[in-house]
Amino acid sequence: MQMKKDFWKWHNQKGHLNETEGTALFHEREVWWCALGANIGFEQDGSSELFTRPVVILSKFNLDACLVVPLTAKPKKDKYYFSVGNISGRDAVAVLSQIRFVDRKRLAMKISTMDKDIFHTLTKAVVKACFSDLNL
Repeated sequence: MQMKKDFWKWHNQKGHLNETEGTALFHEREVWWCALGANIGFEQDGSSELFTRPVVILSKFNLDACLVVPLTAKPKKDKYYFSVGNISGRDAVAVLSQIRFVDRKRLAMKISTMDKDIFHTLTKAVVKACFSDLNL
């Protein structure tokens, strides 16, 4: 059974986010609370009143935008899930099928910086899971 989503609440919050300055200074490998929002179907939602979820910054495109992969605490054995170890006292799993582009206005608070070796393995897992048919 699927939970009812509060799209109107997210819509209002998204409007407020859009009006902010967006002052987050972010870098690759960092883990941030990110306002992912209330999304459609199987798209990864944010949780809590703020519609946030931890994400890892995979690539920084410029001062305002980046590519992120959402994290979850619910482990699954699947090619689209990759364990990244302990983040702020909880085991975390990257949801590789949910990588997405975000504006820095969505980045709420830095949590930590991921170990270089784990990050390197994570990026390889993203490429393998999402682009394996390209024979890169």
